[in-house]
Amino acid sequence: MAVKDYLRERFFPHLWCAGCGHGMVLNGLLQAVEKLGMSKNEIVMVSGIGCSARISGYVDFHTLHTIHGRALAFATGVKMSRPELNLIVPMGDGDALAIGGNHFIHAARRNIDITAIVMNNRIYGMTGGQFSPLSGEGIQATTAPFSNIDYSFDVVELAKAAGATFVARTTSYHVQQMTDIIKKAILHEGFSVVEVLSQCPTYFGRKNKAGDAVDMVKWFKTNTTSIGSKAKQENPDFIERGIFVQTESPEYCNEYEKIVERAMAMAK
Repeated sequence: MAVKDYLRERFFPHLWCAGCGHGMVLNGLLQAVEKLGMSKNEIVMVSGIGCSARISGYVDFHTLHTIHGRALAFATGVKMSRPELNLIVPMGDGDALAIGGNHFIHAARRNIDITAIVMNNRIYGMTGGQFSPLSGEGIQATTAPFSNIDYSFDVVELAKAAGATFVARTTSYHVQQMTDIIKKAILHEGFSVVEVLSQCPTYFGRKNKAGDAVDMVKWFKTNTTSIGSKAKQENPDFIERGIFVQTESPEYCNEYEKIVERAMAMAK
């Protein structure tokens, strides 16, 4: 099946701003699905609210476009009722870790077999450029015109601490790496977190004088490096990319099924 066959072409052209990195994430995701040879009927995509959530409208999978911050809660319900399906949940940084923060850490704690893609552009784009839990100290936003004083979460460290069994980071520039990581995340049995650094030239770029989309993508190229590289040792501020965690642990739906079987046996 060709990549375009996974799209709902009737909904194009898309609604993202020119230069938005989310379209690049969509490309990487579809490339991963195509390489895995997956059927559209095998996949359920659940999204919340925000620029990232538009993805669920563009893909021709089973899709749910739900409410802000609650995509993982809906996805958990789908997975529990139909564990044979592959659940993919694209989220923005605010959607995932502000109002959705509790759902995020508990999905990781349970190790339920869901692939969470956190598209981190460090801003609330759809609602006007407010700062998010991943904006970081010193960043300007419409709700922080004199700069933000909040420290940001580290998605990778938060996911690791909460118990996710697959944790990775990449960027919209590193499309081949992104595709490979998403493919591995989908195949992994357990809660998978893929953070993708994605550019928002409209709000983050303008407010923080980060340049246009090309400048922001070039920044990902020159300010990130592979895990444990010599470049990281020489430049501690570089952001590491790659797979940080990939471990095996009992998956939630499988363990729940064992409880059901024990209960049914006792009832006989």
